[in-house]
Amino acid sequence: MSALPASSALSTLPVPTARDEGAAGPGFDSAGFLRVLHGAIDIAGGLRPLVRQLRDQGISRAFFIGSGGEQLLTLPATDLLRRAGGFPVEACLAAQVVLAPPTGLGRSALAVIPSLSGIAPETLALLAFLKARGVTTLALTGEAGSPLALQADHARINPATPETLAESVLLQTLGLALALLAETGRIDDADPLTEELQRLPALLVAAKQAYEPEAARRAATLRDEPYHIVTGAGSVWAVAEHFGMRQLEQRLRVRSRPVHAADFFHGALELVEPGVSIFLLKGEDAARPLSDRVERFAYRYTDKLWVLDAARVELPGLSPRLRGLISPVILASLLERLCAHLEALRATRTTNAPTTGAKNT
Repeated sequence: MSALPASSALSTLPVPTARDEGAAGPGFDSAGFLRVLHGAIDIAGGLRPLVRQLRDQGISRAFFIGSGGEQLLTLPATDLLRRAGGFPVEACLAAQVVLAPPTGLGRSALAVIPSLSGIAPETLALLAFLKARGVTTLALTGEAGSPLALQADHARINPATPETLAESVLLQTLGLALALLAETGRIDDADPLTEELQRLPALLVAAKQAYEPEAARRAATLRDEPYHIVTGAGSVWAVAEHFGMRQLEQRLRVRSRPVHAADFFHGALELVEPGVSIFLLKGEDAARPLSDRVERFAYRYTDKLWVLDAARVELPGLSPRLRGLISPVILASLLERLCAHLEALRATRTTNAPTTGAKNT
């Protein structure tokens, strides 16, 4: 068996493969969920020495490069780094990078590559391309034996599942962003924030269980909806787009139209009328007023406005500073419960339905 890269870390918290029906509803394994989140937080808390090492080696900028849902989940971290300044950062799509690489993607750059499986063709083509250019690579993956984990310069492995992928990537990239900001002197509270994160997994289990009745009711209401507009702003926009693309479209085969709350009034508002379903995600950051504006408008014109607000989720003892950083994690966790119920209900409806022959690639 090939060895992992010299700089690699494997979460020692294995994830069970069974998907049982626990206290929080269909498909929810609280023990597995806790292991994935603690694994992600442990990795996040251990990234500072690596960041220091990379800066000593001349790394002066970072690119977060991925495909599909994994790429979207890096956006809150890249946005945090951009707003703080001090360390140039860019978010890129893997397939486009190999065709039209951005300026600065060379020997002084770090490429962060999130991929749950570590085997996607686009990801491996990207890795080969980056190696040829001398770019230092950091893989965030769920499979220790995958080509990505084995061939990247540095690898962090957290054995997540598709249901826990969002929290895993969001927390690891948040930890990396905090480490970069700390090492460049932009913040002085990275360590206390990482320590505070240790309380999050248990609190999120309780939050998911508290949301379970609402998730079941909402799923029953939305079961036959053919189309949704999904919107949000700030750090939760990435979760809104991920929910539309990865959950509604890919997982549930439901049409969606993700639109940023700042762009809602530049096209999407013309589609809003009674009967049009709108998912609105609200975070606890500076962009919240953009979502508030959409809510005030949509409430007047459709009877199907569904609001999920991170500020209304009880997470006792967490500081406002941390809550503002983890809104995407909170909402992704609750949306997973909604999707589990929707999947179960729609499966019973479509079990005997004829297939179109279309194949998800």
